[in-house]
Amino acid sequence: MIDKELIAATSASITLSILSEADSYGYEIIQRVAELTGGELEWTEAMLYPVLHRLESRALVKCYWQKSSSGRKRKYYSITSVGLNELKDKKRQWRIVAGVLATLWKSAA
Repeated sequence: MIDKELIAATSASITLSILSEADSYGYEIIQRVAELTGGELEWTEAMLYPVLHRLESRALVKCYWQKSSSGRKRKYYSITSVGLNELKDKKRQWRIVAGVLATLWKSAA
């Protein structure tokens, strides 16, 4: 299982990355995270929706309603151009952090 602190630190980056692939609704995002991590990250709606609301309040994502094939309306989220720029910067930051950790862990092995 992944530490809660690490989940909190990565949730916005992961969410923006998933939305950069395609518009999505909450449950679909949760399923994609589980798929990408082989079930190691288990997000819940209670964890995801505050992240989506923060991203929306910063104009990084926008939402819209759309009917599903079952006729039920779903709230979809899409990444904005501001969100794409933010994602680009987050990728830069994570590459630096990943590089530092790889160097440290390689020398510690």
